[in-house]
Amino acid sequence: MEKEYVIQIAQTIQEQLIGLTPMPVLMSWDIAEFAATIFKGLPTLRIKVNGLLHTGYVIIALNGSDYYEVYLLKGKDAECVNEEVCYNELGDVIDRAIECGTDKEEYEKIAISNSPNY
Repeated sequence: MEKEYVIQIAQTIQEQLIGLTPMPVLMSWDIAEFAATIFKGLPTLRIKVNGLLHTGYVIIALNGSDYYEVYLLKGKDAECVNEEVCYNELGDVIDRAIECGTDKEEYEKIAISNSPNY
C-alpha cells in the first residue's frame, strides 16, 4: 500500500472526525496524537486518547466497503467497537467507546464527581 494513499486516507478521517464532532466532545478525549498507519492491511488513522472509559489508542480504518472500522487497542489486543461506521457517526461511536458509554446518567454522575469544581 502506497504511503501517500495511507496519509491521504488518514487526513480525510481526521478532517471528518474534527469537522463533524462537537469540540467539547473532542476535548473530553484529551487527544495526544494523530498518526497515519496501516492496521490489518487497511489505511488507518490512529489517535491517542485519555478518555474516562479508555486510555490508549483508537484505530479508525477504512475498509473495502467504504465504511470505517473502529478498534480500541488494549496492550497487544485490539477490541473491535464497530466494523460498519459511516463518516458522520465516527464521533458518536468513539465517544461511547472511550468516554461516555451508553448510560448518559451514569456518565454525568462520574463526570461531575471528577470535575475540579466539585
